[in-house]
Amino acid sequence: MSDLEAPLRPKRKKVWVDYFVQFRWIIVIFVVLPISFTLYFLTYLGDVWSESKSFKKRQQEHDENVERVVKRLKERNPKKDGLVCTARKPWIAVGMRNVDYKRARHFEVDLSAFRNVLEIDKERMVARVEPLVNMGQISRVTVPMNLSLAVVAELDDLTVGGLINGYGIEGSSHIYGLFSDTVVAYEIVLADGRLVRATKDNEYSDLFYAIPWSQGTLGLLVAAEIKLIPIKEYMKLTYKPLVGNLKELAQGYIDSFAPRDGDQDNPDKVPDFVETMIYSPTEAVFMTGRYASKEEAKKKGNKTNSVCWWFKPWFYQHAQTALKKGEFVEYIPTREYYHRHTRCLYWEGKLILPFADQWWFRFLFGWLMPPKVSLLKATQGDAIRNYYHEMHVIQDMLVPLYKVGDALEWVHREMEVYPIWLCPHRLYKLPVKTMVYPEPGFELQRRQGDTQYAQMYTDVGIYYAPGPVLRGEEFDGSEAVRRMESWLIENHGYQPQYAVSELSEKNFWRMFDAGLYEHARRKYRAVGTFMSLYYKSKKGRKTEKEVQEAEQAICEAPDAEAD
Repeated sequence: MSDLEAPLRPKRKKVWVDYFVQFRWIIVIFVVLPISFTLYFLTYLGDVWSESKSFKKRQQEHDENVERVVKRLKERNPKKDGLVCTARKPWIAVGMRNVDYKRARHFEVDLSAFRNVLEIDKERMVARVEPLVNMGQISRVTVPMNLSLAVVAELDDLTVGGLINGYGIEGSSHIYGLFSDTVVAYEIVLADGRLVRATKDNEYSDLFYAIPWSQGTLGLLVAAEIKLIPIKEYMKLTYKPLVGNLKELAQGYIDSFAPRDGDQDNPDKVPDFVETMIYSPTEAVFMTGRYASKEEAKKKGNKTNSVCWWFKPWFYQHAQTALKKGEFVEYIPTREYYHRHTRCLYWEGKLILPFADQWWFRFLFGWLMPPKVSLLKATQGDAIRNYYHEMHVIQDMLVPLYKVGDALEWVHREMEVYPIWLCPHRLYKLPVKTMVYPEPGFELQRRQGDTQYAQMYTDVGIYYAPGPVLRGEEFDGSEAVRRMESWLIENHGYQPQYAVSELSEKNFWRMFDAGLYEHARRKYRAVGTFMSLYYKSKKGRKTEKEVQEAEQAICEAPDAEAD
C-alpha cells in the first residue's frame, strides 16, 4: 500500500442515529430555515436601528452597559458564587466544541447589549466596535465608505469577540496576519471590576498580547479598536486550476501568492486575497484577488458576478468549474466577495441539505439560506452532537507554509476529507512569546513566503464527512482528531479552540505556550474568577468540583513573579 492510500476499513453497522441524520433535512427545512430567516431579519432591523443612532448616543449606551457589567462583577461573592461566564446560551456560539463548562455552577454576566459599531475613525483608520458586532454588520457599515477591516472573516455570524478571543482568518491574512493581529486596542473589564484599555505599548501591553486565543479567561472584552484599510468597489478574482499530486498542488498554492525571489512585501507581486480549494487528491483551484474600481469592472469585455444572489450557484461549486473550462477572471462586488461562503457554510450546506445546491431549490428557497449554526446546534441533541463528533470533521490545522504538502498527505491518509480549504496567514515574531508563535529561527531559513518579521503559515481547513463515513465504513473520529493533534504538536502547528479537541492538559500546553497567559492570569486576578483556558476548551462536561480543583491548583502553584 502506498503512503497516500487510505487504509481498508470494515463496513459499519448503521444505528438509529444514522437515519435521523440522513433525514434531518426535514427539520432543517420546516423548522430551522424559517426561524433562521426570521432571526436574520430581526437582527438586520436591530442593526439598522443601531446605525440610525448618533455615535454620541451609542457611546453613552456603551458607557452605561459597561457600568452594569462592573456592578455585576462586584456583586459576586467568590466564596459562594461559581466562576464568571457570560450569560450567552451555550448553543449560540458558532464554534463546534461543547460549551459544557456552563453546566457547572457559574456566575453569569450579561453582555448581550454589546453589539454596536461605536465609531469609524477615518483619520486613525480604526473601527471601534463592541464584541457582539458580527462580520456582516461591520462590512455593511464600512464597505460603502470604501473602507474595510483588514481581515474580514467570511461567515456573516462570526463576531468580533469570538474572532479576538478565539481565532479568525481570511484571504487577506497573508498580508495582515490573523484577525487579532489587526487589533489596535482592547477595552477589558478585569476580575476586580476595573476597566482598562490595553495596547501594545502602554502599561497593559502584557495583557494586550495575552488576550488573543484566551477565550475570555482573562477578563470581559467590552470593545476593541481594529485596523481599517482602504478598498475599492470590486474584487478582480482569478481562478486557476491545477491537476497533479498533493505535493504539486501544495507547491502551486504556495506559488500563487509567495514570490520565489522572497519579495513578499511587494504589492505588485502579492495579491490582495488568496484562497485555494483542493477538490480531490489530484485537483485544485487557486483563487487570487485584487481590489478593482467600479470603472474597471464595468469596462467592456469584463465579466461581473454577484455571487451572493440567492439563486446563484454556491461559490465553491462555481470555483470548481475552472477545472473544466480552465483559467478565468471575473469581478465580484467586494462585500459579496467577503461573504462568498456564507450562503452554503463553505460546503457544509451540502451535508445539511443534500439538494440545496440544485437550481430549483436555489431559485425557490435559496433566499432562506443559510441556516443559523446556532439553531442547527440547538436542534441536534446530545446523540446527534456525539454522532457528528465521531462521524464528521470540522477542524483547522495551522501549519508552517513549507509543510502544507505533508499536511495534505496526512489528511488524505487519515481522514479523506474533500474539499479542503487552504488560506495563508502570517504568524508574527512579537516582542513577547504568545500562545501561538513562529518556529524559532525561521527567519534564518529564508523559506518561500517568510519575512524577517513573520513566518507564513497556512490554515488547512477540513470540513466535511470523511471518505470512510460516506462509504459506510468504520471511522473513529475521536482517534483521528487525537492523531491530528499529535501531528500538529510534532510539526509546530496549532488547532483553533473553536473545534472539538481531544488534547490532554499536558499536550494542550505542549501545543500552546502558557508563559505569558499564566502570568496575565495571576497579575490581573483572573485565577479564581474566570475558568482557565484548558478547562474551558476541553471536551466533555466539567463538574464544579473538577473546575474548582483545577483553579485551586493554579492558586497554590508558586508564583515567581511579583504582581
